Amino acid sequence: MWTAENRATYDHKTKRYPSDLTDEEWALIEPHLPPPTKSRRHAALDRREVMNAILYVLTTGCQWRQLPKDFPSKSAVHRYLIGLQYDGVLTRIHHALYGQVREQAGKAATPTLSIVDSQSVKSAEKGGETLIRAGMMRARKSRARSATSVSIRSA
Repeated sequence: MWTAENRATYDHKTKRYPSDLTDEEWALIEPHLPPPTKSRRHAALDRREVMNAILYVLTTGCQWRQLPKDFPSKSAVHRYLIGLQYDGVLTRIHHALYGQVREQAGKAATPTLSIVDSQSVKSAEKGGETLIRAGMMRARKSRARSATSVSIRSA
């Protein structure tokens, strides 16, 4: 809820961009990130700046090539994000923060109840993802039904 106290928490006047991590947010995320490494080609990246760059792209929806120059290079940031996704770090961060939010709300860290509606059960019984992909594929066009292809062939 947006109260005066809550708005002060999200006031970003002292940061470069509204998407930049606060010290409290960084303290929650940092333990889940892999330790910094020094590659042969580049000096070790500042992990906080990389996370700020990732959040900037996700918040603004800008293209990677439009990432402001005061962040690390777009290719390094993108590689870092792909590595986090591949290693499952993003999933672990999500689960850890989700559990903390539930505990703050006075609930157990993991839900004890799940709801499955009848549509979910029916699609799972019929094959689920396989049939969904087939339903989303573009329909094939028949040349026999196309007046354009007939007129082109006869000319």
